[in-house]
Amino acid sequence: MPSKIEWTNETYNPITGCTPISVGCANCYAKRMSKRLAGRFGYPAAPHNFDVTIHRDKMDLPYSWRKPRRIFVCSMGDLFHETVPGRWIEAVFDVIRHTPRHTYQILTKRPERAKKLSFLWCDDGKPISNVHLGVTSENQKQVDIRIPILLQIPASVRFASIEPMLGPVDIRKHLPYEIDSGGFDPQGFPISLGRRPGLDWIIVGAETGPGKRPMDLNWARSARDQCQAAGVPFFFKKDSDGNEELDGRLWHQFPERATE
Repeated sequence: MPSKIEWTNETYNPITGCTPISVGCANCYAKRMSKRLAGRFGYPAAPHNFDVTIHRDKMDLPYSWRKPRRIFVCSMGDLFHETVPGRWIEAVFDVIRHTPRHTYQILTKRPERAKKLSFLWCDDGKPISNVHLGVTSENQKQVDIRIPILLQIPASVRFASIEPMLGPVDIRKHLPYEIDSGGFDPQGFPISLGRRPGLDWIIVGAETGPGKRPMDLNWARSARDQCQAAGVPFFFKKDSDGNEELDGRLWHQFPERATE
């Protein structure tokens, strides 16, 4: 269905439900929303409304979307949750493979399982072009745990969602940078050995809803400045008051391959 999430066009939820795995899960918006949907639209009745659930009737939905779209996969859960049977994850990627006109944005807190299953979106070790894989990294601890695993996984775009942003983060070592050979060409310019791969995109946003934990705008500014220095697109979603602007402007940047 059309999404109000600023960095995507549609949500695709053939699998819903999840369980807490880190401090960022404390005020989960998807769990909160599932309570409103309990017993309807295929969601189990309370108190099982956020149990991991397969929605077979929604599996083929992207085939009906003719116009190319950015599609957030499993916005109401985690595709790589440990209780999701592998055959259903494979079924999702079968749909993704057969709808190359769409760009699929997959966000997980479980990159370890994603790494084990990366063969589902790779051919001879090379990723298909319409899979964009990201990890939620709400604080420095999760930046240091999840992003290094993500960077070991093939994907045409790899991104981090620092939302809810619960503290300052240093992501510089996970961003691309020029590798200096230490030498100079005949004109006296430094010789580069190339650009070391890293994250292709960063999303930052504050927590919302009841019990929200405030985000210091200086944390967001620091992440923005790190991205600018590395030439990495930066997307600022919202601050703690719901404002989309950071220092008087929108930062709705996308990686080049995500604008199709």
